[in-house]
Amino acid sequence: MDVPLPNSPAPDALEAMAAALEASGCYRVLRRIVPRPASDCPPGTPTRLGILLDLETTGLDPAQDEIIEFAMLPFTYGLDGTLYDVGAPFSRLRQPSRPIPPAVTALTGLTDAMVAGQQIDPAEVAHFVAAAALIVAHNTSFDRRFAERFCEAFVTKPWACSLSGVDWAGEGFEGTRLGYLAMRHGLFFDEHRAHHDREATLAILARPLPKSRGTALTQLLQGARQTRWRIWAEQAPFEAKDRLKARGYRWNGEGQPRAWFIDVAEDQRAAELAFLQAEIYRQDVQLPMRPLTAYERFSDRC
Repeated sequence: MDVPLPNSPAPDALEAMAAALEASGCYRVLRRIVPRPASDCPPGTPTRLGILLDLETTGLDPAQDEIIEFAMLPFTYGLDGTLYDVGAPFSRLRQPSRPIPPAVTALTGLTDAMVAGQQIDPAEVAHFVAAAALIVAHNTSFDRRFAERFCEAFVTKPWACSLSGVDWAGEGFEGTRLGYLAMRHGLFFDEHRAHHDREATLAILARPLPKSRGTALTQLLQGARQTRWRIWAEQAPFEAKDRLKARGYRWNGEGQPRAWFIDVAEDQRAAELAFLQAEIYRQDVQLPMRPLTAYERFSDRC
């Protein structure tokens, strides 16, 4: 908690100063993200429980690296994407089997001394997420793979990604890094600690988007409810790799098939297949594809 300096102005006076600076047109003021107060939910409004999750790990490979910080923040939301209430957070540290790499300590501030003797009980985690209707992370393709290995409760939950599940570029944002998104919303926080990152993500999702005007959470939920299709460009010509990569295809270097793939919405599937046949294979081909819902997306299982 921030402690005000002696003789510092009261919060209302500070806010008046910030408003005056902004009104001049010469300054932009960033406000620290603070815990969000509850909003009244109209009687009879259908609501769901979401969990905002963020992990700190010893590296990027879930098969070898380990979780060292596990942070979750429960929130109640309406089906239209309105955020109503934020619950008590879950925050735990964990000592890995090997020393924390110096690069990770430099990024997160977590040291071996801080996590010494600390453990996380998977049963406690499972109990915390049992009632959740949705798990949200900022870069879910990273967090889900670690979370599912640590606790099986995450395998059966639908997931959404605040990094890729919101059209930030279409809304006029030039990046998707959490610190940048916060800054563009006039906010700041202490980055790269899981408990700070989850509060920042929720604050950003609750804000209206500059063009569509709905909240980012509304757009996130709409996308999570849609089925997408994973299309595999099997045996694509080697010389087509740069074109596939530029179009958004990713290379699957683990498991089968070893091929380029892309996930597209249902209404984009026919156009994507037409592109592959006309521009990549230059003939009619039968390509493997499968539907993906929020229950499978971002998981190693797909």
